[in-house]
Order: sequence, then structure tokens, then C-alpha cells
Amino acid sequence: MNTSHTNAQPSRELAKSFDPKTIESQWYAFWEGKGFYAAGMNPQVQENFCILLPPPNVTGTLHMGHGFNQTIMDALTRYHRMRGDNTLWQPGTDHAGIATQIVVERQLDAQSVSRHDLGRENFLEKVWEWKAYSGGTITQQMRRLGTSPDWSRERFTMDAGLNKVVTETFVRLYHEGLIYRGKRLVNWDVKLGTAVSDLEVVQEEEDGSMWHINYPLADGSGALTVATTRPETMLGDVAVMVNPDDDRYKHLIGKNVILPLCGREIPIIADDYVDKAFGTGVVKVTPAHDFNDNMVGQRQGLDKIVMLNLQGFIPASAEVIAADGRSKAAIELPSHLVGLERFAARKQVVADLEASGLLVKVEKHKLKVPRGDRTNVVIEPMLTDQWFVAMSKPSADGKSITEKALDVVANGEIKFYPENWVNTYNQWLNNIQDWCISRQLWWGHQIPAWYGDNGEVFVAHDEAEAKQLAAKGGYTGNLKRDDDVLDTWYSSALWPFSTLDWTGDEAIDAQNQALQQFLPSSVLVTGFDIIFFWVARMVMMTKHITGKIPFKHVYVHGLIRDAEGQKMSKSKGNVLDPIDLIDGIDLDTLIAKRTTGLMNPKDAEKIEKRTRKEFPEGIAAYGTDALRFTFASLASPGRDIKFDLQRCEGYRNFCNKLWNATRFVLMNTEGQDNGFGAESCEDGGRKFSQADRWIVSLLQRTEAEVERAFNDYRFDLAAKAIYEFVWDQYCDWYLEIAKVQIQGGSAAEQRATRRTLLRVLETILRLAHPIIPFITEEIWQTIAPMTALKDPSRGTESIMLQAYPKADVEKIDEQAEAWVATLKTAVEACRSLRGEMSISPAAKVPLIAAGDAEQLAALAPYLKSLAKLENVDIVAELPEADAPVMLAADFKLMLKVEIDIAAEKERLGKEIARLEGEIGKANAKLGNESFVARAPAAVVEQEKARLAEFSANLDKLQTQLAKLK
Repeated sequence: MNTSHTNAQPSRELAKSFDPKTIESQWYAFWEGKGFYAAGMNPQVQENFCILLPPPNVTGTLHMGHGFNQTIMDALTRYHRMRGDNTLWQPGTDHAGIATQIVVERQLDAQSVSRHDLGRENFLEKVWEWKAYSGGTITQQMRRLGTSPDWSRERFTMDAGLNKVVTETFVRLYHEGLIYRGKRLVNWDVKLGTAVSDLEVVQEEEDGSMWHINYPLADGSGALTVATTRPETMLGDVAVMVNPDDDRYKHLIGKNVILPLCGREIPIIADDYVDKAFGTGVVKVTPAHDFNDNMVGQRQGLDKIVMLNLQGFIPASAEVIAADGRSKAAIELPSHLVGLERFAARKQVVADLEASGLLVKVEKHKLKVPRGDRTNVVIEPMLTDQWFVAMSKPSADGKSITEKALDVVANGEIKFYPENWVNTYNQWLNNIQDWCISRQLWWGHQIPAWYGDNGEVFVAHDEAEAKQLAAKGGYTGNLKRDDDVLDTWYSSALWPFSTLDWTGDEAIDAQNQALQQFLPSSVLVTGFDIIFFWVARMVMMTKHITGKIPFKHVYVHGLIRDAEGQKMSKSKGNVLDPIDLIDGIDLDTLIAKRTTGLMNPKDAEKIEKRTRKEFPEGIAAYGTDALRFTFASLASPGRDIKFDLQRCEGYRNFCNKLWNATRFVLMNTEGQDNGFGAESCEDGGRKFSQADRWIVSLLQRTEAEVERAFNDYRFDLAAKAIYEFVWDQYCDWYLEIAKVQIQGGSAAEQRATRRTLLRVLETILRLAHPIIPFITEEIWQTIAPMTALKDPSRGTESIMLQAYPKADVEKIDEQAEAWVATLKTAVEACRSLRGEMSISPAAKVPLIAAGDAEQLAALAPYLKSLAKLENVDIVAELPEADAPVMLAADFKLMLKVEIDIAAEKERLGKEIARLEGEIGKANAKLGNESFVARAPAAVVEQEKARLAEFSANLDKLQTQLAKLK
């Protein structure tokens, strides 16, 4: 293959078969090395297109969700770049506070060293070393996927510039009263020793227990039976609660009970929160250790008793906080429980209750258990001092940041695709709680707050400024910086403007062309699972801080699942790695990859067994283009996207089809006069046939359809339109028609055919390039020089610099489309006749055709080739014969074949008997009420479809048999 990509010398020869590995790395290096991904900064260009890469974990690796998401983003980017828009795909990675710190701490654990042994400064040096070592893994994998962001603008959330933005926004919001420090209930991971966000908590259904416990009435008149799934938290109970409309307990509201094991009197209160039908209808209230109880406590003005320390153990005394936030005298806890871990304490509490006769019964109970996604430990609601963003507090302009975020969607400034996700967005914002933004970690943006010895806080850009603020307030003592860091989602919320180097200084920002040109960005591509955590927060923060919306459109896609619709997870052994699908992986390596790190041998055995069953020969190498085409084809509206490797197989076949079609075109056009220099005239120039005009007409319709699909973010429809045009029309029909025209046409007709072959193929390549960039570039380099269609004004070195095809309605030719539709009908009728008469595909037979003689004469050369006919005899009326007849358009068609009537009757009889048997089986199934009721709906529908097909075929064969008789 004579190709030198680095010198941009186009190939003049294609390899005999398509091999992705030989072209992908070469072309990617060429594109990036030439700077083709650079942001468009031409002020003369009217349209700007910008898209933000959701920043992946800096120490992570590419997974199927990334592959899907990034394929969509790259297709949009390449599409708009080819349209001539100023285009920026802004890349970058996230410091991933918790995930990264865990990785480094585990490395230190292996050396029997803790971060506390190193100290904060030395530990952070280790993290930066790890980032330098592994930080480029995911971006290199992105390159394998063919993504084309402007790598020269790559950002990292801990970069100095982004760190300044984080500090600037924190200080602003604090002084506006929108960031505050307070003691509130948060998700607490006792293993990590930090608060975590809702996104880092996985709710899993598990087997548990419901304990029914008697709380004696203080007046000695009996007891209330409380049902709870967490008996150890009773040490922090401040009340028991019933529904105010529950007639069983109305008379007890306002009385007291004795808290078992502790001996404290606590009140019986009423609240609508209680479900009368759940358990006993009586629940305990522990505001310091349950989110729902905390809300009840706020409504009812109850104290909060903290009965666990931050490590998850029972302390000697429990901190008590009044409803107004003031600390009260601590409460002593039972001494024999002090120092027990929370689940050990549960066992002891249950044993004590049983011994005291207060445990009524224990029931098995399914419950949702919140677990940390990084540690798998049960998350504990914990009352701690944290920093929060006030989500509902009015700002200086009278509106809260939440209201502003709701407004820009309500007024249409930001649009969701599909539109129904607006409801999810609105529902969350309308029920929002203040956002906990502090984390008890060392890796991350350290909170810019300093404390005096008296507890006074000074929020500033740096320590010098904090000292100035302290001095102004009359404080001259020592200052200590807050040890906590900000939630990773805080810096991610600033991504739309921090990546564009926003400073907060209006004069400087006005001179920042990228900021002015690409904020707001055009579209955000994201999964529905982070609408709350990222999308809404970017809208809130960007709108409040900059006054602009972060993006105009939000395209929300589903989540990639396996072929059965199950979530991909390592524990299930159903995870697919995009790079493995690109390169292929053998069975043993795949098994080793899936079972590495599993502690339970039984799990490893189960996963190995599943893998051997699903991939007995490993996973084939599909190449990047086939994988990208698969992702695009799956991008339909919905919550779940079932990934089936058979789709990859199909799109790899598509790539092979396109490659082989190109070889056919080259075989018929290289070294020929292909009509690009001749004048367009009927004599000696180019004479275009109906078929030539038809394929060009269909091309215009396809171009328009693909443009609509891109505008509507229906990548599945774009992929479908391209696939069907290339495979079903260009390859399966036009190439076959072109053979006829090249072999039997005049010089002008041959020239026009060759031109059409090349011109349409070159357009196909540009049309498909955003989805399948590598194969289209490789072929284009060979085809484009032959078409003289390279646009020098846009650069001639790459297909990605060329103009994206745009439909020309003047080239839509309905007459030509009708002519080819008639041809297709006639060809398919001939093929059906051959099938009915069991004629060998290799045998050429005569056709007798009745109808418009002139039209049939024009069709005859094509019919002979496409239907494999010996000749076409055109007659006024078909002769009387036993052969079957087909109606095609206005024609009657009959194959002139001698039929052994006896043998044909026997064949038809056997086939009729078989069909009658199948119909009987199908009717029996569908007549079975048990089958119809229990079988999946899809299976029942499939059986009905089979019955309809059998019945139709039976009717046809019975008609043929009757004719023979």
C-alpha cells in the first residue's frame, strides 16, 4: 500500500481487505500532529460550536459508558467542524478526590505506611506522583476511540488556573452569604472518615431484620411496640412517633415512654410521616442518625443525640444538640456498650433487649442498605460540621441560585433532548436541600477558610488576605487553615467557564476570545444519572457567577447495559472493555482480566464459567469504526441501552462492505476518463441514466435525513440512514446497475456512470466520517484525487477539513426514483419466481414479459444481469402455461422453464403438508391459555407472526398447486 500519512500523500492503492489496525494509529497521529483538532477562532465565522467533555477520573480507564458518550460527542464535533463552524471540544480530567486518595492510600498500605505517617504535604506529593504516572491512561484510550478534542486546551481540575477559579467563586459565594458552615446531617463513610455525596452512595436491597421492641409507658400502664431495622440507634432516640389519625394510639399522644437500656423518658409525638400500615404503626425518632427523622425533628423542635463517633463506635457520652443548634449537656451511654463498633453494638443491644423481656419478635425484612461505592461499607447518616451552599437563599438580585436554574429551562434558554428529562431536572431542583461541599480528605481543593483561636472564621483568597480580614476585625492571634477540601462536584460545577480561563475580572475576561466565543457552549452530552449532581449544578453556578447559561442544549442518553439489560459490573462478570472490542482479546486473557482482584473464589469460578459460555473463542477484533457505528446506532431515546456484540459484528461487516465497494469502484475507474473534466452534454460528454439520477436523488434525501438527525440528536437515525443508503441502495443496487452500464453503455454513458460511482462514494465518505472516521479517511485519500473535489480553501490534506454534504433539492428526481422502483419490483419478482420454481442461482433462464414494450426494452439489460436471465422476450400477452406468473408494476412476468408437473406437484404437496403441520403447532400454542398467560409478550407476538407467515405461504402454494391441477 503506497501510503505516507505523515507527508499527507494520499494512497493510490487500497489493500485487498479492510484491516483497522493498520490505519487507525497512523491516521490519529496524523490528525493530531497536524493540529486539525484546534479550536476555531475565526471571527469572520458566524457559527460557533462548543462541547464540554464530562471530565473523567484522572486515574481511571475508559469504560463502555465513556466509549458511548465520547463517540456521540466526537460525531457532533467532527460534523460541526466539517460544516465550517468555529469548533471546540474542550477536554480535561477530574482530580476525583475520594477515588484518587483511596488508590494512593492503598499503595502506602502495601508499604505499611499511612498518610498520617507522611503528613499532608508529603502525602500530596505522592498523589501528584501517581497522577503523573497514571493520569494519561484514559486520554490515550480516548485517542484509540478516535476522539478529536483540542488537546492543546486540556485542563485538570487541580491545575493552578482552575484552582484560582475555585477559590474565587468560594470567596464570592461566602461573602454573598450563599456559602456557610453548619452542623447538619450528611452521608458519612466511616472507613474513609469523610462525608460523601448521594452519587457516591449505592442503595442495595439486602436481607435484613425488623425488630419489634416494647417501649414501656412512663405511667406504667403498658407499652408501645416499636418496629425498627436499626435497634442500636435507639441510644439516640428522642421520641416515639405515631400517625395523628391512627385510632390505636391517639389517646397516647403527649404521654412519655421509657427508653429501653437508657432509662430516659421520651415523648410520644404525632406526625403524618408515619405510615399506619408499616410495622406496628409506631416508629422511633433518632434525628442525629436518620434523614427522615431529622426532618421530623426540625418540624417538631426536637433535640438531636449523637450516639456514634465518626469511626462508627459507641462513645462514652453522647453529644446533645438542641433544636436551635446550641450544644446541651452530654448524655452518658450504657457503659457496657461503650467502645463497641456499631454492628457489634447492634448484637449486644438485641441481646440486652431479649434478656430484659422487651424484644417482642424479630422478622425477616428486605431493606435498602446505603453503601459507599468506593468502600462498600454501610453509610451512616451523621451530624457533623460541614460547609454548605445555600440552594434556596435569595442572592443580591432577589433570586436563589436554584430559581435561576429553573428559570433558564422554563424560558427555553436551555433545552433538554429528549424533552421529558426536564421533569427530572425540575423535580430535583424544586425539592433541593442545601449542598454539602466539604470533604474530610487531603487530596482536593483545600477550603480557603482560616480559623482564629476563638473559633472565628476568615474566608479569603490566601492567608495574607485572611490575616488582613482578621486584623480589621481586631483579631491578631494565630490562624489555622481549614483541613477539609471541597467536594469534587464543586469544581466540576465550574467546568463550563473555568476551562475557558474565566478570572472574574471583567476587563480581562472581555479580552478572552475563547470565553466570549464558547460560553455558553452548544450542547452537553450526558447520562441521565448525573442530571442532579452535575448538570443542574453547572447551570446554577455558571448562571449565578457569570450571568450566562453554561450550555444551550442538554442531550441526555441512557446507560449502557449488557445484552440482557443488566447493569455492567465486575461482580457480575459482564463488563466489556471498549479497547478489547477494538483490538480483540483471547478467552484466557479475558477470564484473567475479569477475575483479577476478586477475593471470593466462588465468585471467580462463577464469572469464569459465564465468560467461557458467552465468549468461547474470546472477543474478536472489531476495530474502532465498527464499535463507534454500534454506539451511534444504539443512541435512541430511553433509559437503558442494551449492548449486543452482534451489532458490532454487523457494523464490522458494513466496513468490509464499504471497503469492497471502493475496490470495485477503483477497479472500474482507475486510469479511465471519469467525466470530471468533460463538459456536461449528451454528445461525447456525460450521459446520465435514470439510475445515475436515482442514486444522486436518494443521496440528497439521505443527506437531509442525516442533517435532521444530527440537529435532533438522533444519532441512531443518522446511523440508520447512512447504513441503509450505503448497503441497501449504493452497494446492493447501484453497483450492480453500474456494471450493466459500464459493460453495455455508450462512451458518454460509461463516463457518466464512472463519475457517479466516484462522486457518490466520495460524498458517502464525508457523510459517514463523523461516525466512522478512520475508514472514511483512508478511502477518501484514494478517492478524492480522482474526483477533483478537494476544496483548497478548506485544506486538502484530510477528509475532516472538507465540507459536510448538504442536500441539494434540485437534484431530487422523482421520475428517476419511480423508474428504479419499477426496475426493483421487476427484479424482485423475477427472483421470487426463481425461488418458487427452485431454480439454481447459477442457472440463467429466459423471461417472458408482457406490458409496455418500450419500458420493458429499457429495463431488459438490467433485468438480464440482476435477475440472471438468459434473455427477455417481450410479448403482448403471456402464453398459456403451467408456470407461475408474477405481477410487477404494470407487467406480467413468467420464466420460460419446462416444468415436470408430477415432480412439482409432489414438491408442492410436501411443502403444503409441512406448513400445515407448523400452523397446527402454532395454533396449539396460541390456543393454550397457560402459554399465552405465562410466556413473555415478545414470545407470544413472535408466535403470532410465525402463524401469519405460514398461513400466507400456504395460500400461495395452494394456489400454485390448484393451477397445476
